Amino acid sequence: MEYNFDNERPIYIQLIKLIEREIVSGRLKSGERIPSVREYANSFKVNPNTMQKALVELEEQKLIYTERTNGKYVTKDEKIIAKLKEEYARDITSKYFENMYKIGFTQDEVLKYLLERN
Repeated sequence: MEYNFDNERPIYIQLIKLIEREIVSGRLKSGERIPSVREYANSFKVNPNTMQKALVELEEQKLIYTERTNGKYVTKDEKIIAKLKEEYARDITSKYFENMYKIGFTQDEVLKYLLERN
C-alpha cells in the first residue's frame, strides 16, 4: 500500500488515521485479522518501530486487540467502531461547514446546496 506521508504530523499519527479509516469504512471488518507489524511496515515503507507505535495506540483505543500467538484483530465491539465513525462524520461535516462559511455561504445556503447535490 503506497502512501505519501506529509511532514506536518508524525508518521505514526498518520498511520493511526489510515487504519482507523480502514476500520470505519468497513474495509477492515470487525474481528478480522490485520497484517503483522512487519507486513504493515513493509507495505507502508516505514520503520517497524513506527508501525508498532501506531498499533499500540490503536490497541489503547480498543480498536484492535491482540490474541497471543495469533496476531492482532479488529475489535468485535461494534459500538466502538460506530462511535469512531460518528466522530469522523462530525469532523468532516464541521470542516465542510467551516470551509463553506469561509467562502461566503450562509447556513441556509449550505443546507440548500447539500440538498441539491443529493
